[in-house]
Amino acid sequence: MRLLLVEDNLRLCEYVGEALRARGFAVDAVECGSDGEAAIATTAYDAIILDLGLPDMDGLAWLTAMRKSVNQVPVLILTARDGVDDLVTGLNAGADDYLRKPFELEELVARIRAVLRRPGHVLGSQLTHGNVSLNTHTRELTVNARPVELGRRECGALELLLRRADRVVSKSAIEEAIYAFGEELASNAIEVLIHRLRRRMQQADADIQIHTLRGVGYMLAPVSENRDAVGE
Repeated sequence: MRLLLVEDNLRLCEYVGEALRARGFAVDAVECGSDGEAAIATTAYDAIILDLGLPDMDGLAWLTAMRKSVNQVPVLILTARDGVDDLVTGLNAGADDYLRKPFELEELVARIRAVLRRPGHVLGSQLTHGNVSLNTHTRELTVNARPVELGRRECGALELLLRRADRVVSKSAIEEAIYAFGEELASNAIEVLIHRLRRRMQQADADIQIHTLRGVGYMLAPVSENRDAVGE
């Protein structure tokens, strides 16, 4: 899952960004509203963490403008403003949740996962398809109730495919979900990652597999009797 963090406190921005990446999220971090606007104009995010005290504009105005543009990505406000009126105003402006500073990191992570579970994200903390089950909180994958080890990006790709099971997911969508801005990747990085993930699932006797539709993308669906037909 890919997150946008809009926070002008550089130290806090770096701390939260690194902590979220360590928990399996891809995170783009910006320090002002204008950079946030540029980010959402070019990238589809799964959720946004928004500070209200931005150096170039008010965070609530930024949120209101985004909602008027019919962008419905979940937004969690992260701010030092602690009045009830501020909370109500933020929620009325279109925020999905509100967390006051200072905060515990684990609460932030839990709240992010909570907004991601709401309708529109096909969600739940336990994603299951066939005999494959992924716990999005613990990042634990099981096949036939047996644990399977996955790397961070493999887990991120599988989560996206499970959320869109039986639908085609483009290569670019996978890239956007698991790589943040500025991360370098080889031209065949997604192909290599999918090959590795597919092999791990096959070795674990999964009854679903990642089908490749050449020139279109990937789809998680039941194992095909004719594997060559899907261009593996």
